[in-house]
Amino acid sequence: MLWRLITRVFVAAGAGAVPAQVADPDAGRDIFMSYCVQCHGFDAEGAGPMAELLNVVTPDLTVLAKGNGGVFPIADVAMKIDGRTLVLAHGGDMPLFGPFFDIGTDVTIRLPSGQSMMMSQTLADLISYLEALQKQ
Repeated sequence: MLWRLITRVFVAAGAGAVPAQVADPDAGRDIFMSYCVQCHGFDAEGAGPMAELLNVVTPDLTVLAKGNGGVFPIADVAMKIDGRTLVLAHGGDMPLFGPFFDIGTDVTIRLPSGQSMMMSQTLADLISYLEALQKQ
């Protein structure tokens, strides 16, 4: 996993990283509806059709910012989706979708801390959609 991150950094440095504003929440919604809705539900509140079959409570993705002092935890969300942080409910990496979120153009997004983080365009789009869903 670490070698993949290091490779991304060097590739992006050589190619010129794409700025954060390229994230497209509309594309992210399409990704969510294709890959996440079964567990997290159409409204992302954790009541998808597969949720009742899981041994864990499917999280409400609309209150991630609320649970983080009002700041959407971009880095934490990205690392859980792309496998940099293991998610026990997924058996580690996203069991079926992890590789999907790792393909495509790499982009750099700015975190609330001011730091930059590399990720695929697909993941950046999905995260921008999840951020737009946050409840106050």
